[in-house]
Amino acid sequence: MNFNFINLQPYANPQYFIYLMIALIPMIIGLYHGKRFKTYEAIFSLVFLFLIFDGSHWQQGINLLVYLVYEFAITFFYQNYRQKENKTWVFYLAVILAIIPLSIVKVLTAFPVKSIPFVIGFLGISYITFKNVQVIMEMRDGAIKKVDPLTYARFLLFFPTISSGPIDRYRRFKKDFDKAPSRDEYITDLQFAVRYLFQGFLYKFIIGWFFGTYWLPKISQAALFAGNANGGLKLSWWVVAYMYCYSMYLFFDFAGYSLFAVSISYFMGIHTPMNFNKPFISKNIKDFWNRWHMTLSFWFRDYIYMRFTFFAMKKKLFKNRIRLSQVSYFLLFLIMGFWHGLTWYYIVYGIFHATAICINDVWLRFKKKHKEQIPHNKFTEWFAIFLTFNVVCFSFLIFSGFLSQLWFGWQ
Repeated sequence: MNFNFINLQPYANPQYFIYLMIALIPMIIGLYHGKRFKTYEAIFSLVFLFLIFDGSHWQQGINLLVYLVYEFAITFFYQNYRQKENKTWVFYLAVILAIIPLSIVKVLTAFPVKSIPFVIGFLGISYITFKNVQVIMEMRDGAIKKVDPLTYARFLLFFPTISSGPIDRYRRFKKDFDKAPSRDEYITDLQFAVRYLFQGFLYKFIIGWFFGTYWLPKISQAALFAGNANGGLKLSWWVVAYMYCYSMYLFFDFAGYSLFAVSISYFMGIHTPMNFNKPFISKNIKDFWNRWHMTLSFWFRDYIYMRFTFFAMKKKLFKNRIRLSQVSYFLLFLIMGFWHGLTWYYIVYGIFHATAICINDVWLRFKKKHKEQIPHNKFTEWFAIFLTFNVVCFSFLIFSGFLSQLWFGWQ
């Protein structure tokens, strides 16, 4: 007997939102009256997780369950250990063990092995791993003393953000989850939730569709045709058009998705942090990373850049702090590039941004020393925004993989 289950991928179509909004009604009523129905919220989340991983995605669901058992074992083993001792090598071992499943997925995705039919990956493995590693690191620091298993499960499996973030922090999530907002606070949450929901529809399904579905394939075809006609590096003005079109698509599609995730979180009384803050008006590349995919960039900043910097200073690996900062940037963005995928254009994308930030730091130091000779006015500010925007768009051209398709015929 064949059973045809409904399979709903997050925020993919109007049907998903219809089911979602109907299921949210009891939760909205409860929160409006100052009550958080945790049992209903748990059932609600499990049902939507089932709808994500049922049908043809059943193996991803099995992988998720196995992964959770594995990660829980690591986290709570380290929690029990940390309450007694605090050896560095045990901490490093816990972090390495936590990221092994994600590392295997990245390697097998880039270099598939036919003899390995069982793939351990599933939708959202990256973002759940980020959450888990964050908790282990904050246990090490003493910022988190004890993790409640049920709250931790809800934190890792918080379904509005499971597939692509934003990446929340355990302590912030627990603070919201442990209490219900007041009526006035929740009315404000509802106002933001509705606003973000409609803004998400505008971004993802209208503007994002226009750039990504309507324009991008046509521009791509024209760029490939012109490139084959030109020969050499196969460059043409169509590649420039592709660069800007893809950049707009990437922003509006991803920002739209993130707005949906934040919106549904607010309906549930959880203040998931925003992921984007007008990134295309950034005045320099560092400002850009404080505005673009903020929860990811802040995660990499706090748990890779800062920790490596403190480690290197403690071990006196670099005498010059500027060199230390530059090495830290390259380490940070190389890891970010490898995380996106083990392909040349993701790695070059990371190197490009590390180089851009180092150049920006050199310029800022030079500007500080010669501030009396260097003008600062509206024109220079707008020029800085224009320059940063074009540098970012060029990086997205690298990130898109289109140059790989143009030059080598593969993505």
